[in-house]
Amino acid sequence: MTALLALDRVDTFYGPVQAHFGLSLEVGAGRVVCLLGGNASGKSTTMKVILGLATPRAGEVRFEGARIDGLATHRIIRKGVGSVPEARRLFPLMNVRENLLMGAYARSDRAVIKQDLERVLALFPRVAGRLDQQAGTLSGGEQQMLAMARALMGRPKLILMDEPTMGLSPLWVDRVLELIATINQHGVTIFMVEQNANLALQIAHDAYVLQTGRIVLEGPAERLRADPRIRDAYLGGAIAA
Repeated sequence: MTALLALDRVDTFYGPVQAHFGLSLEVGAGRVVCLLGGNASGKSTTMKVILGLATPRAGEVRFEGARIDGLATHRIIRKGVGSVPEARRLFPLMNVRENLLMGAYARSDRAVIKQDLERVLALFPRVAGRLDQQAGTLSGGEQQMLAMARALMGRPKLILMDEPTMGLSPLWVDRVLELIATINQHGVTIFMVEQNANLALQIAHDAYVLQTGRIVLEGPAERLRADPRIRDAYLGGAIAA
């Protein structure tokens, strides 16, 4: 398996507080990989490290084999890393179309952007029907779909998704997870932090469990889904060595 993204022995600190302890993981090209863990396990910090929003004190972050730790966020995005952040972070006073085009802000191929917009709208018909509506007036599920569609407008090779089902109704949770699988089938690699361990493991190929900054379980998602320690790990309980 070729690693599109790799974190190698990463130590991350917030002041004197250490958030990662020798964190190592790989995201294979074309895969859906989920990172599970309880509160304060270091999941969101992992996303920040990849995006250049937090700088590790030790270790390396590589994308397509080249180091990206220490690069500015906009340079990492230009290399082909998209993001669907926690709480979506849309521009609420801008309409849906404007939000989508913001996802392509780093691109200059205007004719291709127009074609990509048509493809994205075909994938997200719910979004297509609300192009002139202010993003802040959409439902939570619709906003999550817009955030995913916006990320695709950057033509990413990898999309980072931070808690994509948080706060959604069960119906929307199922729809969002279906769309994640569909995006992956279109050739985009997905690395997701997700609170719903059971559902995430149903669509993921590989998974890691993070506990207080350390990887304590890893492997094929199907195997981890059957592991009785997953529930304990997800709830923050201790895992026997």
